[in-house]
Amino acid sequence: MSLTKSKGNMYPWVTHTHCHLGGQCPHECSYCYVDHFPYGRPAKYKGELRLIEKEFSADYGSGNTIFIENCNDMFAEKVPQHFINKIIYHCLKFPGNTYVFQTKNPARYLTMDALFPDNSLFGCTIETNRYIASVMGNAPIPYERYFAMEKLQAIKFITIEPILDFDVDILSSWIDQIRPEFVNIGADSKKHNLPEPSADKINALIAEIQKAGIEIREKHNLERLLK
Repeated sequence: MSLTKSKGNMYPWVTHTHCHLGGQCPHECSYCYVDHFPYGRPAKYKGELRLIEKEFSADYGSGNTIFIENCNDMFAEKVPQHFINKIIYHCLKFPGNTYVFQTKNPARYLTMDALFPDNSLFGCTIETNRYIASVMGNAPIPYERYFAMEKLQAIKFITIEPILDFDVDILSSWIDQIRPEFVNIGADSKKHNLPEPSADKINALIAEIQKAGIEIREKHNLERLLK
């Protein structure tokens, strides 16, 4: 198996993606982009969680920035620990790369820092400070994500995508306390009819994050909300 070249609007700074974990993501968020592949959710990401053994033969080479499990959440509570260990061990075989991990269950990061490659980026999706059950499915509530990321001592980033309606003072305070290297901000691109913030709120949030000296990486899809 080989790496997949990263393309589209996800993260322009990522060069490749790779997935070892099959099955339905346990979080089942309403806006999951995996459901929007050209022919719907691929069979690879349906059914019970499982490792796809042939993916462990992929040669990661060196000099790449690889987003690991971009179509699933390998740190979801229901993912067996030995699945995670095996995936990380594959990464450790190729130390010349930068590895990008992202989750909505960052509390799991805190229990296994020593296992990761030294050159890892630890991301977390925090779409809002509010809990919106109809959107977030089985994912941990935003406060729990913030709490874990604030404690994490590592190179970390936050993704606010799809950005949902929020409270400027609370969400900006969370970001300031987490102290990420950067924040990705993007909007829903698939017409999920999500509760979205006004342009004024988004601009106020951006101003507060920049005031804290944190880099913001805006996605092109955010333009729709800023008009």
